[in-house]
Amino acid sequence: MDDDSKRRDRSLIRELIEALPEAVLVIDRNDRIIAANAAAHAILPGLLPEGLLARSLRSPDVLDAVERVRATQGVERVIWAEKVPVERLFEVNIAPFGGDEFEMALILSLRDLSAARRLERMRVDFVANASHELRTPLASLLGFIETLQGPAREDEGARRKFLAIMREQAQRMSRLVDDLLSLSRIEQHLHVRPDTPVDLVGLLRHIADTLTPVADEQDVALRIDAPQSVVVAGDRDELLRVVENLIENAIKYGAADAVAAKKDVDITVIANGTQAQLSVRDYGPGIAPEHLPRLTERFYRIDVGQSRAKGGTGLGLAIVKHIVARHGGRLNIESKLGEGATFSVALPLFEG
Repeated sequence: MDDDSKRRDRSLIRELIEALPEAVLVIDRNDRIIAANAAAHAILPGLLPEGLLARSLRSPDVLDAVERVRATQGVERVIWAEKVPVERLFEVNIAPFGGDEFEMALILSLRDLSAARRLERMRVDFVANASHELRTPLASLLGFIETLQGPAREDEGARRKFLAIMREQAQRMSRLVDDLLSLSRIEQHLHVRPDTPVDLVGLLRHIADTLTPVADEQDVALRIDAPQSVVVAGDRDELLRVVENLIENAIKYGAADAVAAKKDVDITVIANGTQAQLSVRDYGPGIAPEHLPRLTERFYRIDVGQSRAKGGTGLGLAIVKHIVARHGGRLNIESKLGEGATFSVALPLFEG
């Protein structure tokens, strides 16, 4: 084959693989890269024309599979896992590309399994955590029922005591199921942006009035600094959930703490450019830096016992994160130990 034919063939190969959505590269008989599409360059930024495959894809399993395909002219499928700079997982398919007219080339396609693997891990963890959260109150209920049916059958005092505990455990399960259903509904509509006008300030004052008795019980003062009205694009019920969750958390886990510098929760709303920002600030014990990145994970708690004692399900901030994401907004958390914490939500203003 003359040089002009080789150039035409390689040009055709490049055009063909560039049209493919997955990462694809082609190597010649000497393991030199003939062509690679944009998706392949995104995964392997070090790819160079005519460069050796081993210099860009340093996986013994893949390179061994290349040798086997070259020897047998069969098809191989191997898994390539990469740990740095981030953990990634790929399925690599290797097959002969042609005969002498294509220089005994091989074609390698890389399918990114990273997102699917993360999703599977999340699903497994979610089921395990949900089962664990339900198992404890359920076991407690079953134990008390057996006791009431047996030794405490005629004990009026024990019956009243156990029924009160059973009611508390049933309410805990009910809250957990409600939060799980809410999270599921939000995830189903995660890519549908709400566009109804909602007065964020009016909503905030309504929630503050609702939570004032809770704050009064803890000797906590809610202080609001906001204009008359700030209208955002959103879903009223979901935004109610966000505001309620953030203020209630600030009361229970921040301002009401014994070490709080002062028993206040400062709530501010400002409109800036195309966005509104809601901030909820407490002066409680603060949050250690290692916990901040994980606060919005499902079932993640800094103090499991304290959270359960105060009626927490471990899903509140996960729900907040998903609602804010659905609204095209941002959630930011800032805190220093001994100085309290600030939870800020930025939401797009309504453009009517």
